[in-house]
Amino acid sequence: MPFVSRTVPLALFSLLVLGSPAASAGKVEQAVDYRQGAMNVFSWNLGHMGAMVKGEAPFDTAAFQGYAKDLAAAAKLDVLKGFPEESVTDESDAKDEIWLNWSDFESKLQDLRSQSAKLAEVAAGGDEAAVKAQFGETRKTCKACHDDYKE
Repeated sequence: MPFVSRTVPLALFSLLVLGSPAASAGKVEQAVDYRQGAMNVFSWNLGHMGAMVKGEAPFDTAAFQGYAKDLAAAAKLDVLKGFPEESVTDESDAKDEIWLNWSDFESKLQDLRSQSAKLAEVAAGGDEAAVKAQFGETRKTCKACHDDYKE
């Protein structure tokens, strides 16, 4: 019986302090869900603005301003916590290069933050030509990251 009495507390201690493999896997899945959710918010707003810029939808200044404001707010999220190293899998569209070039990846997120904030500011001014130009700059920040870090 002494073996059991020492083993059980040690196992419980390990689970509490180190976490179970299942719990760790669950946290990684949650992180991936978080980052995918943030990317969906980016895509939703960019898609609507892009349709207006391309002439696929009527240009609605007020709606554009709302999408630009929402994109800028979403870009402020700490999306990086959605990319733990343990989330490198064959099912993910995220390339391994993210973790090999982490500082560049962080820099690209900062570019999105600054360009989307500028887009919201320009959109608030209502100058359609300026809005379209800034949308192009903002879109480039997304493309730059996707070119380097997305399958």
